[in-house]
Amino acid sequence: MGQWFHDNITEPGKLPMLLALTAFVLTFLLTRTVTRLIRAGRGPFRNVTPGGVHIHHVVPGVILTVIGGFGAVGSGRHGWSAAVFAVVFGIGAGLVLDEFALIVHLADVYWTEEGRRSVEVVVLASALAMLVIAGFSPLGVDSLSADEQQDRATVISTVVLNLLLVVVVLAKGKPRMALIGVLIPFVALFGAIRLARPGSPWARRFYGGRHRARARAALRSYRHDRRWNGPRRRFQNLIGGAPDAPDAPDAPDAPGSRGDTPD
Repeated sequence: MGQWFHDNITEPGKLPMLLALTAFVLTFLLTRTVTRLIRAGRGPFRNVTPGGVHIHHVVPGVILTVIGGFGAVGSGRHGWSAAVFAVVFGIGAGLVLDEFALIVHLADVYWTEEGRRSVEVVVLASALAMLVIAGFSPLGVDSLSADEQQDRATVISTVVLNLLLVVVVLAKGKPRMALIGVLIPFVALFGAIRLARPGSPWARRFYGGRHRARARAALRSYRHDRRWNGPRRRFQNLIGGAPDAPDAPDAPDAPGSRGDTPD
């Protein structure tokens, strides 16, 4: 265990990645803490609104991400400069992905149901980064032996096969599983074998005339969502805060409420 930790976590070439991930997670948690205090009206924190324009933290996040990214590319994987730029990049990425839902919807959906997507993306990005730090390589090339790595045909065929599996999983409407499958081929294989989610491109293309397949896919999706939606929402609320309750629909006007007189 100690040797694995030394080889995969404390290896000098992976130190910038570890620093970037740490800065990323801490920035997200600190940002969510500050925004929740602002939302509750507690503490000294306030929204930044120079000239009446609300400056979202995705703006400094983009700037820091660009600086950290270009700096990391130019400084390599070793030395103090690589560590500094990795931290800058992690901070910027944390600020950007915390408002990922705002970028997708081009609207301030931070405290709405749509805003939950930001928390999902942050958790998924953190998991993928930890897998890379732990030694998993994209598309499973790390599982090849030294002799197999010398055989270009084997490497190319392995990468192509894993890539095809990832594409199938995406077509079946399982983006989270597809992303993890890029690093862990077994996950992509498992997702490719399982039934597609209803409404996915795969289901529309191949389940159109197969009533039993459509029914099984719908039932499996319903059971999966019923089992995991509750725990997932509680976890999202724990680390990201619960969204605002949707506005109640306006009640229909009562007779005479607008000053109308009955006939």
